[in-house]
Amino acid sequence: MKLPINLPDERLEKRYSGLVGGAMQTAKATSPGLAVPASVEKSFAVTQATWRFFDNERVTPGDLVAPLRHFAQEQIGDDAYVLAIVDWSKIDYKKHTAKKDVVQLTRQHDVGYELATRLLVDTRNGRPIAPIQMHMKTADGYLSTAEVAPGPERRLEQVTPMMQAAAQTGFSATIIHVIDREADSVFHLRERSAGGFKFLVRGDDDRIVKWRDKNVNCRKIKDELEAEGAFEWKRDVTIKGKGAVQHIAETEIIPDRPAKRKNGKRSVSVPGETLALRLVIAKVVDPETGKVLSIWYLLTNVPPDVSAATALWYYWRWEIESYFKLMKSGGQELEHWQQETGLAILKRLLAVSMATALVWSLQRDESPESTAFQAVLVRLSGRRLARGRPPTPGVLLSGLFVLLRMFDFLDHIDFDLAQIGQLKTSFQQLMPGVLKDV
Repeated sequence: MKLPINLPDERLEKRYSGLVGGAMQTAKATSPGLAVPASVEKSFAVTQATWRFFDNERVTPGDLVAPLRHFAQEQIGDDAYVLAIVDWSKIDYKKHTAKKDVVQLTRQHDVGYELATRLLVDTRNGRPIAPIQMHMKTADGYLSTAEVAPGPERRLEQVTPMMQAAAQTGFSATIIHVIDREADSVFHLRERSAGGFKFLVRGDDDRIVKWRDKNVNCRKIKDELEAEGAFEWKRDVTIKGKGAVQHIAETEIIPDRPAKRKNGKRSVSVPGETLALRLVIAKVVDPETGKVLSIWYLLTNVPPDVSAATALWYYWRWEIESYFKLMKSGGQELEHWQQETGLAILKRLLAVSMATALVWSLQRDESPESTAFQAVLVRLSGRRLARGRPPTPGVLLSGLFVLLRMFDFLDHIDFDLAQIGQLKTSFQQLMPGVLKDV
């Protein structure tokens, strides 16, 4: 597997490609490391080489995020926009006594690392593309794919520097930064707008803004727009497994109040420039009862010609939660990795993410060839899918790993394909009945 990476020597590049291939096998909690290629007779040598790779000072997180960014640019192609979603996740290692740089997180027994990730998502179908940035909080400070790791700032103070770093990667598409409502302060909205960033932020319904020359909260704006019949049907959606419909109304607003910032223990007012935004209100309604199931108040400075898509774009923010789940309980068992430092964990995570990105590209490809290939991978994985359900990334990773092992076996071991029939006959004799349903 040839991947775009520029490591100090060819041996390290080959080792990296092998790690990505090994990461395609979904892990178990008891797995000590990555899977071993079929051509290798002694797995211990591979295990040693893997640990040396993650401990090699010449291999940095910046080196390992480079192929992810290159791959992301290829996947974006000539798209006008791409979503960038940031979120944080705790990595629990309270039972791993060998890791000396773990840090206490939110509670007394929350011990491990805190991972911040920026994930690119396709604006056309909501499929994830690749993570392009990571920060990891350890007892020794932050580890990062950025040239300059963040300082001891609060979470929200990391967002704007991550936006700046994303802009410097040179992606051809305009990046739309999708942020949860904890980052909807007037100060941060002004800061990001002044930096030239396009954003989509979920706000609170009690936020006071200037609208139609009066100061009102967003909830009052929603009520008046409803009375005017401004909400329009946009799409059918699914919420908690049930069908619903989404209605959207939008209007221009001006958050013109002074921002509030902490100065020591005091809160001080910080005046700022007038900021014109659009408020997009998305309302999900039960089609039978008319009951409102969910309401989002979205603040954005994206162009008006994409306003109908913004509510759907925010919905796709949850893809980053799916990524964290895949890394943990959904297939990779991140919280059971045995590497003994946060740096080694971060390096392995970047290699595993490359394998995940390759599978995501398959899922975004809706061609008949891709659909047929995914069906083959499902068969090779040995998993069972519910009728009508598309294969998950974990299933595709398992099937792809089996296929790569088959290629590896045939490439490195002297085996006559004409012997397959004879091998199958021998198998049926030695284990009668096993192949009857295959």
